[in-house]
Amino acid sequence: MDRDTANPDVVTLPGPNAQKWIDFHHEHAAPSEFSHEFVWDVTGEADGPFVTDVDGNVLLDFTCHIGAAPLGYNNEKILGKLREFSLVEPMKIAGQDMYFGAGPDPETAEFPASSHLVEKLVDVSSQYGMDTVFLSNSGAEAMENAMKITHDHKPAAKYAFTFDGSFHGRTLGTLSLTRSNEVYTRHYPEIAGVRTVPFCAETGDTDDSDGACDCGFFTGNGSQLRNALQPEGGHVNPDEVAFVTIEPVQGVGGYRFPNPEFMAEVGDVCETYDIPLVVDEIQSGVGRTGKMWASDHYAIEPDVIASAKALRTGATISRSDLFPSEKNRLGSTFGGGDLLASMQGALTLDAIEEHDLLENATERGRQAKELLRDAAPGHVVDVRGKGLMLAVEFDTADRRDEVVHEALKRGLLTLGCGKKTIRLLPPLDSTEREIEMGVGILNEAIEAAGTPSAKPA
Repeated sequence: MDRDTANPDVVTLPGPNAQKWIDFHHEHAAPSEFSHEFVWDVTGEADGPFVTDVDGNVLLDFTCHIGAAPLGYNNEKILGKLREFSLVEPMKIAGQDMYFGAGPDPETAEFPASSHLVEKLVDVSSQYGMDTVFLSNSGAEAMENAMKITHDHKPAAKYAFTFDGSFHGRTLGTLSLTRSNEVYTRHYPEIAGVRTVPFCAETGDTDDSDGACDCGFFTGNGSQLRNALQPEGGHVNPDEVAFVTIEPVQGVGGYRFPNPEFMAEVGDVCETYDIPLVVDEIQSGVGRTGKMWASDHYAIEPDVIASAKALRTGATISRSDLFPSEKNRLGSTFGGGDLLASMQGALTLDAIEEHDLLENATERGRQAKELLRDAAPGHVVDVRGKGLMLAVEFDTADRRDEVVHEALKRGLLTLGCGKKTIRLLPPLDSTEREIEMGVGILNEAIEAAGTPSAKPA
């Protein structure tokens, strides 16, 4: 497949072969989330955003596996450097300190090791004074470790702050911080002491915000976060707050981009009262918004970054003074992901730098928003985004779901989020042609969903 000439080509979804795989899967798999009954043929042709299913349908994937495949499928920017690597056994890294290398020394290594990934993460986070990384397997583990190190740093702490609409993972610890959908948290026990304040999402163009806010976060005298603290008239002692955690862009909550004044206030409160600020960059980080971290867009100074997805492995990034110095305070049997994942993470960071993908994400994101806004009918409430983290919000949830369905029929994979929003995550190296093609298909789907015959019953 040549991505320069490839086009979506769909007969029916799911096709007969896909249906066999779907039925086979559902025989024993626990019920879970699914977005499409689309079955990727891992033996079929794929390149960048183009992928083939088990019936030979070719689709344009603007989901990037919810950002976990930042360069799409079989991208030579990654595969070209992995091609000479032969798989070995074991692939799993049994713990943070089970080192591995490729040759006599790190400087001449043919392939990057997990230690190289750690070094690269420090490099791209040095603007925040970060110098220490703990690798894990997933975003939830990265967040769990962020919670642990901040509690260790402030042993008297018994409080934490999170925000309405947040999603931080599926473990019991991270669910204690999650406020986006009660189906995630219903009947599960929570860590005590977590307080919730409004997330002040900006309105209008996310590249040209007017700072308007009607969420209630700002009060006549400060903000709900500031006013919760004892020196400002509240009852919470700042010394007893382990952390404030925030997604610089809310993902599952609906691709809600924060009001810059809100972010500045959160940063100022944390700095004034020496409260660690934990940013969840699991979906928004590693170049997705046109900067390495979405936090880089705002007037905040994170103390801890939790990363995963595009990184292929989990990572908790911070300063050495926040991490426990006691050995074995942090750990996991398979705490370092696996050899291949750490290589992919390091090579992804290399590709972002080598191919100017931050700039590309910014330009292609601007192109996508212009094309979407120019064609938006009345039932499109908002088009927003930074870089290639894009959202189209509709008047109803049913309309959103119908657009996802109509886009799939035309060969475009998209994802819902929030209550009535579609999220788009094209590969970071998307071309002008691919954005024009994908947005064109989406606009056709939006138009179809607006006709009486296409509306859900």
